[in-house]
Amino acid sequence: MRKLLVFLLGIMVMATMVAGCGGDKKDAKKPAAQKFINIATGGTAGTYFPLGGALADILNKNIPGCNASAQSTGASVANVNLLNQGKVDIAFIQNDIAFYAANGQEMFKGKQVAGLQGLATLYPETVQIVTLKKTGIDSIDDFKGKRIAVGAAGSGTEANARQIMAAYGLTYEDMKVQYLSFGEAASALKDGNVDAAFVTAGHPTAAIQDISTSNDVVLIPVDAAKADALIDPNCKCPVCQRYSKAYIRHLLKAEEMLSQRLLVMHNLWFYNTLMEDIRAALDEGRFAEFKREKEEIYGTRI
Repeated sequence: MRKLLVFLLGIMVMATMVAGCGGDKKDAKKPAAQKFINIATGGTAGTYFPLGGALADILNKNIPGCNASAQSTGASVANVNLLNQGKVDIAFIQNDIAFYAANGQEMFKGKQVAGLQGLATLYPETVQIVTLKKTGIDSIDDFKGKRIAVGAAGSGTEANARQIMAAYGLTYEDMKVQYLSFGEAASALKDGNVDAAFVTAGHPTAAIQDISTSNDVVLIPVDAAKADALIDPNCKCPVCQRYSKAYIRHLLKAEEMLSQRLLVMHNLWFYNTLMEDIRAALDEGRFAEFKREKEEIYGTRI
């Protein structure tokens, strides 16, 4: 029940934030001390930036003394580093990147980041691999020698791009890589300056919608065998422990575009299913029974 634990932790952390910024109730007339909160988001054409702005607005309107502001960054990987350096207080981070940071894996190998705490799980993100029909590209195998936008340097998108292409036996040396934000990648595709782009963001994504208004957009699929290779065989999450790769892939393909959500397959299924179950249990007044059942299944208290 990792996702639910993260959500509950978020409630406690936010409650602490309110207490820290609210001042002393015994002296209600005394102005609350100023508390500056820096929120690391992503590129301005992505999903993180407007969400960060909305979060800052909520904090400023509801917590006396808080002065929160959202800043555009290179997104997930860069945000972990900013948190670790103490330069920001809250950050939007892909769950796979947060996992790598907390466990010292992938780009954080030998650089484990201790003390990361989750506030909430907001929404599932989709790995979208985009090209235009006129390029003739219909497979990742076609990327050799092509100009590929892999996301901003230090972003989760860039990490996803590298991992997916590695499953195809490709490296950045096989193509002309450009480190572009979502907005920059969209403009480059429209102008013919890149042949394909990786975008990891909530669906629908404004940058891709912008391209599709005047171009025939093609979403490049990932072969089933390659998708299986991207699922960590040693993953200990409840879904990967209880279900086969083929079954997880089947669930993802059942909904339009979900087959593109590659690197977070187990978390995606877990999140969507859990949220639906929690809503149903609350609506039907049986949350206590639901809680006991899930604790038995996942072997942990929630």
